[in-house]
Amino acid sequence: MLVSAKEMLQKAKAGHYAVGQFNINNLEWTKAILATAQECNSPVILGVSEGAGKYMTGYKTVASMVKAMLEEMNITVPVALHLDHGSYEGCLKCVEAGFSSIMFDGSHYPIEENVAKTKELVGIVKEHGMSLEAEVGSIGGEEDGVIGRGECADPQECKMVADLGIDFLAAGIGNIHGKYPENWEGLSFETLDAIQKLTKEMPLVLHGGTGIPDDMIKKAIDLGVAKINVNTECQLSFAAATRKYIEAGKDLEGKGFDPRKLLKPGTDAIAATVKEKMELFGSVGKAE
Repeated sequence: MLVSAKEMLQKAKAGHYAVGQFNINNLEWTKAILATAQECNSPVILGVSEGAGKYMTGYKTVASMVKAMLEEMNITVPVALHLDHGSYEGCLKCVEAGFSSIMFDGSHYPIEENVAKTKELVGIVKEHGMSLEAEVGSIGGEEDGVIGRGECADPQECKMVADLGIDFLAAGIGNIHGKYPENWEGLSFETLDAIQKLTKEMPLVLHGGTGIPDDMIKKAIDLGVAKINVNTECQLSFAAATRKYIEAGKDLEGKGFDPRKLLKPGTDAIAATVKEKMELFGSVGKAE
């Protein structure tokens, strides 16, 4: 069964490792991530953007698919189904659909409005046993139509939102979605440290995990990051493996091609990427 991400991230912060959030876009991606989490005995968070939810015909479809797969695949590790960068309306739909966790991205609102909407959602998720992630200081780059400049969050504003009763906090520390440009200045550990000191036991979230050097990832975990999002790297590995397979002409199978065979190299590549990240984040063997 699906679980809230609250307990798994509290354990991750206390144990100085991070749980990976890997975004899903279809059944094949979901299967690859769940199978890898089970193999690694690692807790995992399945992220669903609003665009991906629409692509898969709606949040109820996504929730039903994931719940059925957990049963059919005999998944025993903790799994949270989480809305990624959700609007207020999207969050309410995911509550109704049966997600176990949601992220409200109010970073583009003035801080007062971000606080007000987040506070409303805190009460709603508690009634449903769900976990809630909030964001302060937008994450740079673009992901699924969500655009941010990558500014660093104000630590005092982070404390304001953390004190509302949320379960984990995404704070901008110079990280971006997508590929990092060559002139990227790196993560602001000064900002992260200041946020950590004010939010104390609150698990922190690092979006844009693709392309951040391993040493920065490990330092971020040491400074309180307990959840790291990876999406672009899965997309790139899937696309590269699928393209290689097609260019080799191996998709042709007699009278046509079998989509299951066509998708397999890409999903195998995703599984390898997920396993590599779980090892880097230190979550392997941490499922209870």
